[in-house]
Amino acid sequence: MTIPAYGLSTVPASSPAGPPPLPAAFSGMALLPAGTDGVEVVVWFFRALADPARLRLLEFLLDTEHTVSECVAQVSLSQGRVSAHLACLAGCGYVQARRQGRNVFYRVADPRVADLVVLARSVAAGNAAALAACVHISPAPAGPAGKPPQGHDR
Repeated sequence: MTIPAYGLSTVPASSPAGPPPLPAAFSGMALLPAGTDGVEVVVWFFRALADPARLRLLEFLLDTEHTVSECVAQVSLSQGRVSAHLACLAGCGYVQARRQGRNVFYRVADPRVADLVVLARSVAAGNAAALAACVHISPAPAGPAGKPPQGHDR
């Protein structure tokens, strides 16, 4: 099976052309190709989460949907900045918007994103000392390095 947007395909766990064998629970999942293009899409996936405001917004939306005004109050940024971050998250497929009258409600689009955020917090908690001492990652992202994957609008 191929997903046209990024050439995603279902890779059996034992595929010699694919990534290393996966645990049985992941068998049959849609996976990106193991080559450079697949890695670049995954890097772009994490880059969208690398902004503290976007991550805080995503965490705020984990349990239930919220309006833009509620998101503004939660992250203490201007409505314009919050809207831009929500547009980025929506454009990357992390959240979905639903209009009801004058309000726009946002919610997490895929429950696996919520699982990923919770898992990331857990892993980071277990590695907090190493992360704090790490000198190889700059404190703030330096901006996009390279172009977005095919089909991604900035």
